[in-house]
Amino acid sequence: MDSSSVSLKKLKFGKLKVVRRHLLQRYEHQPFISCLAGFYSCRWKRYQRRRTEPGKFCCKMGECVFIPFLVGAFCLSLVFLYMWGEAKNDYNNFDWYNYGNTGHWFLWSVFLLILAAVLFTYITLLLVLAVCLLSEGQQLYLHWSHKIGTFLVLGFSIAAIAVFSKLWGVRWKTVRLSFQVTAPYLHIGAIAAMVLLSWPVALHAFRMSKKVIQAIIIGPYLAILVLLFLIPLGMYSPCIREVGTLGPKPALIGHRGAPMLAPENTEMSFQKTIEHGGDGLETDVTISYDGIPFLMHDSNLQRTTNIREVFPSNSTQNAALFSWDALEQLNAGKWFLKDTPFSCMGSLSSADQKLAMNQSIYKLSNFLRLADSANKLVIFDLYRPPVKHPYRNTWINTTLEVIRDSRINPHLVLWLDNTMRSFVQSVAPGFQHTMASKAPVDELLRDNVAKLNLVYSAMSSEDIRKYAQANITTNLYVISEPWLFSLAWCIGVHSVTTNAVHSLKDINRPLFLMTPKEYRIMWLLTDAVAALLISLIFALHWWREKGFSCCSDDSGVVLENGTYNKFRTELNDLPTVVA
Repeated sequence: MDSSSVSLKKLKFGKLKVVRRHLLQRYEHQPFISCLAGFYSCRWKRYQRRRTEPGKFCCKMGECVFIPFLVGAFCLSLVFLYMWGEAKNDYNNFDWYNYGNTGHWFLWSVFLLILAAVLFTYITLLLVLAVCLLSEGQQLYLHWSHKIGTFLVLGFSIAAIAVFSKLWGVRWKTVRLSFQVTAPYLHIGAIAAMVLLSWPVALHAFRMSKKVIQAIIIGPYLAILVLLFLIPLGMYSPCIREVGTLGPKPALIGHRGAPMLAPENTEMSFQKTIEHGGDGLETDVTISYDGIPFLMHDSNLQRTTNIREVFPSNSTQNAALFSWDALEQLNAGKWFLKDTPFSCMGSLSSADQKLAMNQSIYKLSNFLRLADSANKLVIFDLYRPPVKHPYRNTWINTTLEVIRDSRINPHLVLWLDNTMRSFVQSVAPGFQHTMASKAPVDELLRDNVAKLNLVYSAMSSEDIRKYAQANITTNLYVISEPWLFSLAWCIGVHSVTTNAVHSLKDINRPLFLMTPKEYRIMWLLTDAVAALLISLIFALHWWREKGFSCCSDDSGVVLENGTYNKFRTELNDLPTVVA
């Protein structure tokens, strides 16, 4: 009899637990948590979810092992997205590289940016869902499809970073330069992220019963937080400077004219640069087979002319091996409307489209006359003709003759070619001689070099200041992004070669410019507010867990008494078991 009575009590108690679970599902429906668990775990029903009990970990061992992969995918995808986003200044070079390998023009740079943004957004949403579930005290269980997606994002990020480090490693210099202007704002973003993370960290730390586990959770968090608080002590940004110490705005030299507004190296392109107030014109000079210097950057004519239509059998031939009569037959503008070489190109007016469609290859002589009439500086790369070209050994003399015949003011010519520099100085003493690489100041002064023309990744405030003290100015190429132009301005660069004269001309103050006092206020205010919020969050969770542990027995009784009448009727409806 006693045994039957005990069995009956056990059975009724089991049924009581089942009914209580169903009633909790019915009366404690939580749509927010349901959505979180649904998107993260594909578990949309409440009984499929579990709360983390005090003293227990936030997930099972298998899930704990996977969390580092999720965090790693987030970090690496963020690194690649930031690197590729900051490399926007050189997207055109990347697309040219792919054009040279494939023979077809496509904006692969923009495609990669969109893909990186989509993958980063996906992995970020998973991480945000995980943090939200942890903040609600829920156990983590990532659905297998999301695990596959995480590994795909991780694999793509690792492969992309490795490939670009191998083939385009110079872009990491761009990333390092970007930190000089974005670091103060990245610091604020990192502090904000730590404030948000403090909620789940405090929640799960104070629910742990062992002090060692609490220290393991809180210790690394506080170490990272303190590091972030102190990072500004070692931070350097040339755009953080006292009032009155900023130099003049760098002069703007149009890179092959205005290639975002017109076909590069054409009359229209240089006219657009002049219209938008550019201070100089940059181009590339090749000499035709019959000795006519003309403007062409590429070694062949496939990318910027209709050579495949006019001379299909000679489309890959070196541009210098064509006569000027043959070059005059080519159209140098249709490709611009067809291929859209820049992702940020605006729509052209109907008049500009018609003008672009009718552009032809431009002579050096016409280019020089245009620059002289507008009083603009000129700088050009001079390509030596290939072997067996009739002007291979006289290309310098041929070019100097054209410059002399154009009657351009010699002071407007920035002579860049380093071949026969002494000879050029003797026959054309008025040129501003320009060097394409860094060199000791004494050597530059000995060679009468007045200007350096350097790639922007070689940007250094120390070098620029050293050369400026010797009256040697510095030009950096190619700078088209506003943040990079702002950095060059703050460092003290005298001029920049750019694809975007039309947009940089409107920048009247460097982006991110602030005084040291303003930055200190921003830094200290950010740290103080973050420390206060984090302290309040930790105090709140400590109070909640301490309060619950002190009255856990009573609260359990209240819960049972409060819910008993609700499920008593359902319990009575259950079939009884006769011992």
